[in-house]
Amino acid sequence: MSKLQSQKNYEVLREQFKKERDPERLVVSLCAGSGCGASGTKEVMKALEKEVLKNGLKGKVEIKATGCHGFCEQGPIVVIYPEGIFYPKVKPEDIPEIVAKTIVNGEVIENKLYKDPLSKKRISKGKDIPFYRQQLRIVFGNNGLIDPNNIDDYISMDGYSALVKALFTMSPEEVISAIKESGLRGRGGGGFPTGIKWETCRKAHGDIRYVMCNADEGDPGAYMDRSLLEGNSHSVLEGMIIGAYAIGSNQGFVYVRNEYPLAVKNLGIGIKQAEEYGLLGKNILGSGFDFTVKISRGGGAFVCGESTALMRSLEGKVGRPRAKYVHTVDKGYRESPSALNNVETWANVPIIINNGPEWYASLGTEKSKGTKVFSLVGKVRNTGLVEVPMGTSLRTIIYDIGGGIPKKKKFKAVQTGGPSGGCIPEDFLDLPVDYERLAEVGSIMGSGGMIVMDQDNCMVDLARYFVDFLKNESCGQCTPCREGITQMSEILTDICEGNGKEGDIELLEELATMIKRFSLCGLGKTAPNSVLTTILYFREEYEAHIRDKKCPAGVCKALFHYEVDEELCNGCHLCALKCPQEAVTGEKKEPHHIDQDKCIKCSICYEACKFDAILIK
Repeated sequence: MSKLQSQKNYEVLREQFKKERDPERLVVSLCAGSGCGASGTKEVMKALEKEVLKNGLKGKVEIKATGCHGFCEQGPIVVIYPEGIFYPKVKPEDIPEIVAKTIVNGEVIENKLYKDPLSKKRISKGKDIPFYRQQLRIVFGNNGLIDPNNIDDYISMDGYSALVKALFTMSPEEVISAIKESGLRGRGGGGFPTGIKWETCRKAHGDIRYVMCNADEGDPGAYMDRSLLEGNSHSVLEGMIIGAYAIGSNQGFVYVRNEYPLAVKNLGIGIKQAEEYGLLGKNILGSGFDFTVKISRGGGAFVCGESTALMRSLEGKVGRPRAKYVHTVDKGYRESPSALNNVETWANVPIIINNGPEWYASLGTEKSKGTKVFSLVGKVRNTGLVEVPMGTSLRTIIYDIGGGIPKKKKFKAVQTGGPSGGCIPEDFLDLPVDYERLAEVGSIMGSGGMIVMDQDNCMVDLARYFVDFLKNESCGQCTPCREGITQMSEILTDICEGNGKEGDIELLEELATMIKRFSLCGLGKTAPNSVLTTILYFREEYEAHIRDKKCPAGVCKALFHYEVDEELCNGCHLCALKCPQEAVTGEKKEPHHIDQDKCIKCSICYEACKFDAILIK
C-alpha cells in the first residue's frame, strides 16, 4: 500500500518534512554529478564521512550528495550551509582542515575559497560568485540542495505540490490553459509552444494517449538534461504527471541515452520512490487518475533525438524519422496521439503551476518566455551549466558569467545549438538570446549547447568537424542528407588539407541550400548551419585556405609550419626540452632552430614558448 492515499496525506507529510528541515542545521552539500564525480567526489565523500565520525559529529552534521551545482570548472564542489560557504576543487586531503576549522569552529579557510580570476578576490559564499550572481536558477537551482535519491528532500521543498494543485483544483483544460498563457516553448530545439502541443494532443482522435520525455541529449558539449535527471528527476516526473493529466494519458516513457548511467540510475530510483508514495501508479493520491512511467534506453543514435525517430525506436524499430505531414500529436507512438517534450521543458511545468502563468510570462522576451539552461563550454574561463532569463545577451553569458576568454586570447565566435547550430561572431555579442534572434543570425537555440571559440580556432576546420559528426549520425534514409552532407564533408576536408579550389565556397553554399530544403527531418534541414554561418562571417578564412594555402589560425596541419624568430628567441631551451620529436635544436642562450623533417606540428613548442618566439608560417 502506498504511503500517500489522499491530498491530505501529502500535505501532512510535507509539513512534517518541512519541520524536520532545521534551517540552522549544519549541512555539507557535495556535488555528486557526473562532472564532479569524474574529478574525485567519491574519495572526497569517504574522507568527509571519516572526519565527521572522527570528530564526533555524526547526527549533528548532515552530509548530502547532490546533483550538479553547475560550476563544473571548479569541481568537486563542497558547500556548507546555512552560511553557504563555497569550497571549490576540494581534494580528500583538504577535508580534515575543512571539518576542523569550518564545521567545528565556524572559521572560513581563506586560501581554500574561490578566487575570482578577474578581481583576484577570495569569495566565501557561492551566491556572491559572479558565475552564480547573474543567473536566475528557477529550474536548476534545487540541484545543489537536495539528495536526488531521497524523495523526502524534494517534498520538503514543496515538491509534488504543483501536482496536487493540478489534480484537485484544476481541470485538464485549465492546466493546458495555464501552460499556454505562460508562453512555455519546447526546450529541445524547435521551440514549439508546449500548451498548443498538449491541447492538440488532447483533442486528437484515439482512446490511448502517451506522454514522453526526450532525454536523448546527443549534442557535443551539451549536458543540461543529463544533469537535471541526475540531480532532480522528481521535477521532471512531476511535470510529466501533470502533462499526462492534462492530455488524458495513463502511460509515459523517458527515452534516455544509455551513456548516461547515473541519470538512468537516479531516474529509476525516483520512479520507484514516487510509486511507493502513491505519486505514480493507480489512483494517484486518491484522485482517480492513473499514470505510470517506464525508462527506455537509447543506443546513442543522434537522430533518435528527432521525435518520429525516437518513437520508432521505442516501438523496437530502426530509429529513422518519417515525414512530418502526419504529426506525432495525432499519430505518434503506436499510431496513437503522443506528447513529447524534453527534460527541461517538463521540469518547467511544476514551476508554472505553482507560481502562475503570469509570473512565468513576466520572464524572458515577448516570444520566448522563462529561463533557459545552457552548457557553457570551450574557450571560456568558467565552464558549466548556466541558467538565465531568455533575452540575456551573449556578452553577459560569456563575459559576466563565463568570465571571458582565458590566456588573454581574443574572442572569435560562439556556436549555439550543437552541431546543427551556427557560429556567431563578435559583432553579435550583444544579441539577446532567444529563438527568433538566434534564427536571424543563422543559428538555433537547440537544446542549449554553447561552445565558445577564440583566435586559435579555425572556422573551416570547425565546420568540417560538425559536418563529419552529422554525416556519421545521419540515418541515411533520404538522399539530400545522406549524399549532400557527405559531399560537403569531402569538400571541407579538401580545403583543410590544402586541396581546395576556386568555386568550392559557392558549391558548399549550393549544397547547403539543397540539403536544407529537401531533407526529410530536422537533422538534415539544420546540418548546413555551421557551414553557412562560417562562410557568411568568416569567408576570408575559407579564401585563405583555398587561394593562399594558409590556415590563419594555425590548425590545419597541411597548411602551416613552425619557425623560430631569431630576434625573439633567447635560447631558454624550454621548447627543445618539451619537443617529443627532438626537432628543436640549439645551444642555450642562442637562437634555436626547428627541423621541418622531424616536426609533427604538435604545437607543444608553440604553447611552451613564453617569449612568442615560435611563429606559425
